[in-house]
Amino acid sequence: MFEAKIANGNGEQTLSRDIYRLGHRFDFFRMLSCYFTTVGFYFSTLVTVLTVYVFLYGRLYLVLSGLEQELSQEPAIRDNKPLQVALASQSFVQIGFLMALPMLMEIGLERGFQTALSEFILMQLQLAPVFFTFSLGTKTHYYGRTLLHGGAKYRPTGRGFVVFHAKFAENYRLYSRSHFVKGIEMMILLIVYQICGHTYRSTVAYVLITASLWFMVGTWLFAPFLFNPSGFEWQKIVDDWTDWNKWINNRGGIGVPSEKSWESWWEEEQEHLQYSGKRGIIAEILLALRFFIYQYGLVYHLHVTRETKSFLVYGASWLVIVLILFVMKTVSVGRRKFSASYQLVFRLIKGLIFLTFLSILVILIAQALRPVVKKAGFWGSVRTLARGYEIVMGLLLFTPVAFLAWFPFVSEFQTRMLFNQAFSRGLQISRILGGHRKDRTSRHKE
Repeated sequence: MFEAKIANGNGEQTLSRDIYRLGHRFDFFRMLSCYFTTVGFYFSTLVTVLTVYVFLYGRLYLVLSGLEQELSQEPAIRDNKPLQVALASQSFVQIGFLMALPMLMEIGLERGFQTALSEFILMQLQLAPVFFTFSLGTKTHYYGRTLLHGGAKYRPTGRGFVVFHAKFAENYRLYSRSHFVKGIEMMILLIVYQICGHTYRSTVAYVLITASLWFMVGTWLFAPFLFNPSGFEWQKIVDDWTDWNKWINNRGGIGVPSEKSWESWWEEEQEHLQYSGKRGIIAEILLALRFFIYQYGLVYHLHVTRETKSFLVYGASWLVIVLILFVMKTVSVGRRKFSASYQLVFRLIKGLIFLTFLSILVILIAQALRPVVKKAGFWGSVRTLARGYEIVMGLLLFTPVAFLAWFPFVSEFQTRMLFNQAFSRGLQISRILGGHRKDRTSRHKE
């Protein structure tokens, strides 16, 4: 919340006349000083993440269009040693060593290079790259959303005791739009890139190109659970699952807070689109159109078109999307009109439709055009599709965490990593005492 609040404020400053006037009246060096001490850091962060997206979608276009295979077989490129050296150095820089050099030089000049090296190694053991990569996503999301739609607001952060276990539903509410959605999108991009190009590309080349991107994906998806105290205790996992199911299935409405219902939270997440200008809505739609590349891959690379490249095949895929929305509308009406005995059939139909990835494009555009979709009577169907998407994404995140919670040593390792030895010992004692208290209360009840 704190990072989001500061990023929102910097987004509003970027749009303000004050920064514009200062930038025009400063000389070049004072302008640079003003830039890097105010909005420059957030703008550079935004450009960094946008570059990752451009790189991934560029790679996806190359592999889906067949250009990458043709280029890899071109002798002028295949036998180009200087180009191979440049790509190797690029993969080395991607790991992040170049970004760490200024810090190493600063600590080395002040306290000695041996101390600088030891501190650098200690930072890696404390998972500092994971933390700061995750923080990168928070800054980028809220800064970029403020640039598009405005709407910066105060976010109460509180001054409470920070070492507590956050439930899965709470982590999902905080980081779903800023990290989880983007992390899963990048993960699918990387998987599609490997599937469509593994026949002519070596595994070593794929690893060198995408190693840092996979690190970013893993960080954005699982860092909140890694740094969550008692995040891998089995009893906590069971309680989190119960709380998640209750939250995702509760109905929203007037007076129902977002902490109690998914519908209320989802409506709050779309509020910035209601008050956005035309430019923000158009920009949101244009950003959602990037999923046309996914659709292109699904239509022409799943061996269902018999090598046909006709545009009619692409049009037929749109008929499938319209059919999905029609079925969803029928299910929504049928659930209200028919008795409870048909609920199982309706749930099975909805479950099959939820797994259709093409519907994500329709959801994103429909959210941006909310007033039009509401008038057409399809808003309930869009919300149902969105709920199914959230459930699938929650399962993808929860399953690995629950699997690791089966092994007791994972929880012990996490506790030792996050806290010092004294706190870890106290936490283990409190667990034992908590277990004895539960046994006593159960005996008294008997």
